[in-house]
Amino acid sequence: MTSTQSDWPLDQTFASSSGAVRWAALGPADAAPVVLVHGTPFSSYVWRGVARALARDHRVYVWDLPGYGASEMRAGQDVSLAAQARVFTELLAHWGLDGQEPPAVLAHDFGGCVALRAHLLHGARYARLAVVDPVALAPWGSPTYRLLGAHADVFAQLPPALHEALVREYVGSASHRGLHPAVLDRLVAPWCTEAGRPAFYRQIEQNDQRFTDEIQGRYGELALPVLVCWGTEDTWIPVARGHELAGLIPGAELRLIEGAGHLVQEDAPAELTGELARFLNAGPRTVR
Repeated sequence: MTSTQSDWPLDQTFASSSGAVRWAALGPADAAPVVLVHGTPFSSYVWRGVARALARDHRVYVWDLPGYGASEMRAGQDVSLAAQARVFTELLAHWGLDGQEPPAVLAHDFGGCVALRAHLLHGARYARLAVVDPVALAPWGSPTYRLLGAHADVFAQLPPALHEALVREYVGSASHRGLHPAVLDRLVAPWCTEAGRPAFYRQIEQNDQRFTDEIQGRYGELALPVLVCWGTEDTWIPVARGHELAGLIPGAELRLIEGAGHLVQEDAPAELTGELARFLNAGPRTVR
């Protein structure tokens, strides 16, 4: 499989504590900042449509987490949820978004845990926070995810063709409506390089429930505008978790995206972008 980054270029590099992070900024430099955080096993590419739409009125920052997409992948790399939250905090400082004008943060899948950990454990300040089908409540991890994590050393020995078939099936299962073949190719490609094959299993092996257990009891402390979006057909994390999470966060809004699976950005891009744009533009900015 071949891949190109030309359709979604991340033209900047930040040397984080967990390796080189590739990132980019879109939109007017003086506009209100918005940061997008992806989940697993994806990259910032899943946010491309939302990012370009929001960049008309916002300064939008996108980045590939260490060990993902175009960012550094290497043996011995710490790509745990704990490390990703530290890196996110470092990035906010690098971008100058840790001062009086903190960003709105939009986070998907375990990017939700990354954003929540950065805020609750590292003091990262946000104007508002939207989470989309986030990893936030125990128990989590699909049966496939748990199987891969428990036997990462075995699966890492698969021949490249079998590895690619596994990754394609797994990534494809995140969509309810089915991914366009070119999109599926693009999402799978980073995991099929010489560095990407072990990186795929590394990131699963390093993550477990303790990273959400450490913060789940603190969601009641969130005192900023929070939007919870959820695809009603999510088979990775059931929509009931969306209702539960929204109930734990004071004043949180819950918006259900009908007919969308876990990868809402691909299944219902217009509906999701509309909800996020409405949330970003609703009322005064609140900083916590």
